Amino acid sequence: IRTERRDELQKYLQANGIGTLIHYPVPPHKQEAYSEWNHLTFPVTEKIHREVLSLPLYPAMKSEKIDRVISFVNNFR
Repeated sequence: IRTERRDELQKYLQANGIGTLIHYPVPPHKQEAYSEWNHLTFPVTEKIHREVLSLPLYPAMKSEKIDRVISFVNNFR
């Protein structure tokens, strides 16, 4: 998901037992593999990078757990 308050949401979910990940902790153009692009700026990519949070999701995830994640995300203030 994307939110301008990603870090706050991540802390809130963690405090409630819901693990999350920041899928790309370094924007792609700032990674070592793309060192020739490190000096460039890509505003849209950088904005997305600051906002994206990966929620728990996997094929065997039970409906109750899905509903719990949804509930906590929806109740985040």
